[in-house]
Amino acid sequence: MTELPWIDEARKYIGMHERDARGLKTIPMWVRALKGWWSDTKTPWCGTFVGHCLQAAGRDIAKEWYRAKSWAKGATRLEKPAYGCIVVFERQGGGHVGFAVGQDRQGNLMVLGGNQGDAVNIKPFAKSRVIAYLWPNKGGKPAYPAEGRYTLPLLQGDGKLSRNEA
Repeated sequence: MTELPWIDEARKYIGMHERDARGLKTIPMWVRALKGWWSDTKTPWCGTFVGHCLQAAGRDIAKEWYRAKSWAKGATRLEKPAYGCIVVFERQGGGHVGFAVGQDRQGNLMVLGGNQGDAVNIKPFAKSRVIAYLWPNKGGKPAYPAEGRYTLPLLQGDGKLSRNEA
């Protein structure tokens, strides 16, 4: 199966940290392109990352793209995770959003996201934290993953569940 354009875009930034030269330049650029009103990298930016990747791929973005939990609205809700789907999580003091790109041997979701330990990376997340699985719409119309995308690839994790997404 061919790679999804928003996952292609997301993978370009793996390893970028919010405080390195690339992050200090890129994150505010995404905020401006999405019509945000702030310019720092200290504001939680997981929704900004998802918004940038989907916008670059020509997909619809959440009205309040800067709020992680707002991604649970405005896309096609899925019953289970599919490769490349948007995943919205609960966390202490807010939420988190990223893309499902696999699972680890323990059955945790492997999520490609921004602001995961202040960087773009792939980290394991407990499924118990999931609020919603969604597929990005296009042109305001519902969209769905190909059936084969529901089989998540097995990825090697570091064994440490993500707990730092603020």
